[in-house]
Amino acid sequence: MSIDSQIKSMLEKKKWAVIGVTPNKEKFGYKIWKVLLNNGYETFAINPKYNEIEGIKCYPSLKDLPVKPEVIDFVVPPKITLAAVEEAKELGIENLWFQPGSWNEEVLEKADSLGLIHVENCVYAILA
Repeated sequence: MSIDSQIKSMLEKKKWAVIGVTPNKEKFGYKIWKVLLNNGYETFAINPKYNEIEGIKCYPSLKDLPVKPEVIDFVVPPKITLAAVEEAKELGIENLWFQPGSWNEEVLEKADSLGLIHVENCVYAILA
């Protein structure tokens, strides 16, 4: 599957989790979460630092979500991404979207070794 078709395939899925959501409107953790919500995606916020953002529940981790997302969007440093990739595999979530700065070679190798589908691109740039 080409990169473009992977991007298209993931964007057709409507249930997303964003790891690294923040209430700071200047940061991409906020902008990405909002652009997904504003484009009609069912989007779950994940950040253990917050209980809610703008009145919407924020979950501490993937395993705390009420439903299984189809795609996980990462807006965190590679070290945090790496641990969450393992958790995604355990939960049976196979579509990973790595924002710029959220991945390194170790992260990509781990995702590949676990058989997960991944895109390295900025969803905000595509949807905004």
